[in-house]
Amino acid sequence: MGGVHGTVADGFEPVRDAFVRNFAERGERGAAVAVYRAGHRVVDLWGGTKDVEGGAPWEHGTAQLIRSATKGVAAATLLLLHQRGELDLDAPVGAYWPEFKARGKEHVLVRHVLAHRAGVPALDRPLTPAEALDPDLAAAVVAAQAPFWEPGTGHGYHAHTYSWLTGELVRRVTGRPVGEWIAAEIARPLGLDLWVGLPEAEAARAGRVGRIEPPEAAGGLRVRPKRNVADAYADPASLTRRAFAAIDPTPDENDPAYRAAALPAANGIATADALARFYAALSGEVDSGTRLFTPETLIAARTETSAGPDRVLVVNTRFGLGYMLHGGASPLLAPGSFGHPGRGGALGFADPESGVAFGYVTNGMAKGVTADPRAQALVRAVRSVL
Repeated sequence: MGGVHGTVADGFEPVRDAFVRNFAERGERGAAVAVYRAGHRVVDLWGGTKDVEGGAPWEHGTAQLIRSATKGVAAATLLLLHQRGELDLDAPVGAYWPEFKARGKEHVLVRHVLAHRAGVPALDRPLTPAEALDPDLAAAVVAAQAPFWEPGTGHGYHAHTYSWLTGELVRRVTGRPVGEWIAAEIARPLGLDLWVGLPEAEAARAGRVGRIEPPEAAGGLRVRPKRNVADAYADPASLTRRAFAAIDPTPDENDPAYRAAALPAANGIATADALARFYAALSGEVDSGTRLFTPETLIAARTETSAGPDRVLVVNTRFGLGYMLHGGASPLLAPGSFGHPGRGGALGFADPESGVAFGYVTNGMAKGVTADPRAQALVRAVRSVL
């Protein structure tokens, strides 16, 4: 395993210490963390190996799969289209995508999609990995799906279907595939090494991911699901299991074809710096003077829209418009923080009150959906220096 490399600004040394301990105590294989404060980078660290199996060292600029941390980028696409006057959050989805009105979904609003209230987190027939990568086919299947509850009356995490809901709305409004829109309107203007649909020319930069088992004596939080949560994941008939199995069998996340497709709920690939810089630009200006959200859009993104029992995750969750909000299920930095974790480790968020934006990526996918012990150790270290 390679050592830890990079820089921290004066005062942020505890973040380096926590990052080093993740390798020594929490089973980290390869990872990076970046922090911005007031639009300027103050932490830029990386270490370990590029691939979870070992081999080449992680380098500055190594990118990794960020799973559901991609949802924060997906949400930004719809919010930016709204900000530009091209998409009405209070309009029915069917106003832009007429086929979606089928089977009782005519009153699903765009804001319901963002806040996991659309009622279609699962599919009656799961898609194969090949079908999931076909945006036209997948969108047609979602459009034909009957809701699992009356849309708008409750929330449940749309683990996979969020890809096709957001992606098809972007395509219907702009005429462009969602991955291309993200590249042109978010990644390039900010200089982000972030892709939803990894170009072949960049494929060599992305490491291979895999499952890891944290040591039993790992420091920090230990993920032990409550019995009802464990039961829900184990029951093939539960909405929990069905939502996460909307693509079945589970795709090979290291497959070049999977990485080249655009699944904005699940398959973004990014550096830690790109994830942190993205959130810095949502909550304020980054060093180039660029920002993504107006103050009004920022308020909308982090105003609580869904809260309480999550019909899929089986715990209490809090969402703004597309972003998880600080709480027990998804601890972030402070009460005003908003962002999104990726199942297994990745985490990106912003805390506008402190001016902090955070990005963490890893190749070691641990158990747990939202509160990874490695990411939480880094967040606690950031909190300690503010």
